[in-house]
Amino acid sequence: MRTITINLNSLFDDQAKIDQLPEYMSRCIEFAGDGNDIVLTGAAPVWLYLKIAHSLHGKARKLTYRSPVTGDVEIFNHNPL
Repeated sequence: MRTITINLNSLFDDQAKIDQLPEYMSRCIEFAGDGNDIVLTGAAPVWLYLKIAHSLHGKARKLTYRSPVTGDVEIFNHNPL
């Protein structure tokens, strides 16, 4: 198990495009691997955060949202310990 940070802003150049959503999700699932702790960060639209978070449920052990304003916000934690 390791912690992997995914900067959602790195998925697109100028602005996120809804028609590219399957590609964004696929890339994040690949980055995340299985059973790791994932941190989502970066300037991105809310819809992208929501879809990526949903796609990582069942893949990630723990999912955290990180921003300079809020700090770390735990979204889910399936660590049995």
